[in-house]
Amino acid sequence: MPGLRSGCARVVTVLVCAVVFLQAGYGSGSGITASPSSSVLPPTFVFAFVGGFVHRDDARHAEVRLIQRLREQYPRDVESLVFENRRYRDAYRMIRERLDVDHDGKLSDEEKQKARILLFGHSWGASAAVSLARSLERDGIPVLLTAQVDSVAKRGQNDAVIPANVREAVNFYQTAGLVHGRTKITAADPKRTKILGNFHLSYNQPLVGCRDYPWYDLFFTRPHTAIECDPKVWSQIESLVRNQLPDLGGQVVNEPSSASATAAGHR
Repeated sequence: MPGLRSGCARVVTVLVCAVVFLQAGYGSGSGITASPSSSVLPPTFVFAFVGGFVHRDDARHAEVRLIQRLREQYPRDVESLVFENRRYRDAYRMIRERLDVDHDGKLSDEEKQKARILLFGHSWGASAAVSLARSLERDGIPVLLTAQVDSVAKRGQNDAVIPANVREAVNFYQTAGLVHGRTKITAADPKRTKILGNFHLSYNQPLVGCRDYPWYDLFFTRPHTAIECDPKVWSQIESLVRNQLPDLGGQVVNEPSSASATAAGHR
């Protein structure tokens, strides 16, 4: 019996210590040990916005095909999505939700600064990309890149001034036809945003890569359509985007892009 009482006393002592240990915060909750969710990083967001009334899965458009390639190559670490230009607020809500890695309903400064966001689009979609960046600026969320292709602003939008939360921005445009793009973008704060360039293009030759487009696009807005079909434009944008994505070794290139490289072939 004395041995039994001694064994029971040891069990009780162990249980009491365990309770005190957990209440002190040394278990799997708060305290010294970080919760599993705190180590989870949000993905890199690469969001494209299509122009006009184009549907987000219309693969005739170069920006849609670019996102498709990225989704195939980066199925986990990169959130690559296409949005209709009118749905940029949906993209905003998605970013906020995904950045909230601890799911407490609000974004800490640490969660905001972990954001890696790249935005681009054509026509109304280009303006939507800048509008999204401006919404993120109000929340203190940084954006790595905005790329505009023949940007056309909707009423109430400002696609000419790039908000200060954007690190780099580039603008490709043409000035012919019924619809043409923003000729110049500037930085709200040049110390924080690098404008890689405003690149003017002209299209006097037969269209390349636009055969499947609707006839009315090719007839009424031919130059505006041609710039969206231009493989050199999208090659430059893809290069800028991939510069911020993990390479095969899992590393991310964070060096600012070269404006001269972006301008290659666009004088």
